[in-house]
Amino acid sequence: MLHHVSIGVIDLQRSGAFYDAAMGALGHVRVWVDETAIGWGEPGGGDKLAIKLRSGAHAPGAGFHLAFTAPSREAVHAFHAAALANGGRDNGAPGLRAHYGPHYYAAFVIDPDGYAIEAVINEISA
Repeated sequence: MLHHVSIGVIDLQRSGAFYDAAMGALGHVRVWVDETAIGWGEPGGGDKLAIKLRSGAHAPGAGFHLAFTAPSREAVHAFHAAALANGGRDNGAPGLRAHYGPHYYAAFVIDPDGYAIEAVINEISA
């Protein structure tokens, strides 16, 4: 349903490094960059996530989060580790979330600007 999502950040370099690591763990790469924004997506494709430099940017309040599809449980772990190593805060270690479904495997972090993000795989073969 969604084509892409853009979020405002206060430090493009800091957030760019964070998302390079976190999105890279899920197989996404920078697909474009300019002086005030960066976009990530599948190699050779368009952006699915963009960060845009905005003074005074802040994350929405409780209840808002972005969930990114992970290709494997290993990628969920890599996402969590990469995010924490690059300025993110833990918001839920990798693991099954049976209350979401018997195969819902996810990790949750808070990015450097306060956005709640998640990596998830929800497959029987996971």
